[in-house]
Amino acid sequence: MTTESDDDGGADEGSSSILSVGAAAIDEWYAVSNLPEPDGGAFAREVTSAFGGVGANVAAALDRLGRDVGLVSRVGDDEYGRRALEYLEETDVDATHVAVGDAAHTRSLILSDPDGERAIVTAGESFRNLRPADAALDAMADADTVFLTAYAPDRAARRILDRVRSLRAAAAEAGDSGVDPPALVFDLSGSVEELVGRGTEPQTIHRFLHEADLFVADGVAAPAFFGSATAAVERVASAHERTRGPESRSRRGPTWPRAVLTHGADGMTAVVGGEVGRFDAFDVETVDTTGAGDAFTAGLIDRWIAADAAASPADRDDVDRGVSFAAAVAAINCTARFTQPGLPTRSEVEAFLADRGVDIDR
Repeated sequence: MTTESDDDGGADEGSSSILSVGAAAIDEWYAVSNLPEPDGGAFAREVTSAFGGVGANVAAALDRLGRDVGLVSRVGDDEYGRRALEYLEETDVDATHVAVGDAAHTRSLILSDPDGERAIVTAGESFRNLRPADAALDAMADADTVFLTAYAPDRAARRILDRVRSLRAAAAEAGDSGVDPPALVFDLSGSVEELVGRGTEPQTIHRFLHEADLFVADGVAAPAFFGSATAAVERVASAHERTRGPESRSRRGPTWPRAVLTHGADGMTAVVGGEVGRFDAFDVETVDTTGAGDAFTAGLIDRWIAADAAASPADRDDVDRGVSFAAAVAAINCTARFTQPGLPTRSEVEAFLADRGVDIDR
């Protein structure tokens, strides 16, 4: 962890295989009778708080799956920020690159109805003021994967993308020396209107679309950015077709880059190697859908990117198994309240899939 004055430097520590860039928020959770319509109301039968934020959720999910992961974030020097750091200490997520600043800590008000559907309102400027330290950027050279959420402020997103691009250029110049730049994963985790003045700007998102090894977007964000769900698939496939090539990618092979557009309980669409495939979600008794998308993204990173390449050949079957694994992580997460308490271990995911006759290791 660094203080505000450390934003432009830091010690040579905090090297993790996966770096997750995103908020470590406090979720104030209201179990409401219904999600209110405009000018409507609801009754909260229970009010409590939990640890959340896209960056922390993805990091915690990967940690629960046994991955070596670090978080790049910024918390407030207040009660909420201290609580976030205490939650992080209960995990094995490396918090070396979590800075502390004066702005109010980022927190979310979550309204969750009896069916597990929710509405979220976020406040606090701490993460919006994120400025990745040089030490955090340097750590990307040793990482296998860099994950970034669209909620990251635009200046931070651009700086991270520029660093990954420079690492790719250096690797290309080094040739077959064994130096491999990190895979880049981008999550379009909010609609354009929601991100304006707060997160990554549309022109920067466009750059990530063309340069990310894995691009993920949910059923609200994708249509908002691309115009419709159909246009989202077409635009992603077109972007991948124009930018494919080992010289510009940290992951080589005929099925990279990849993208997944999620549709909640209606499943997900994967764009892989120019092919479009539709996959079903697992049917579970939903308690809370908060963070399901983050859990799904973590599952994709675990299975598609962090897995040993020799054990995960880039073919159609591997795509199927990767989506199934990620869908299982998300489904299990939906069976518990809050985001992080329901995140499963690897053995729990494997048992879940075995119970449904899904063999991801065949």
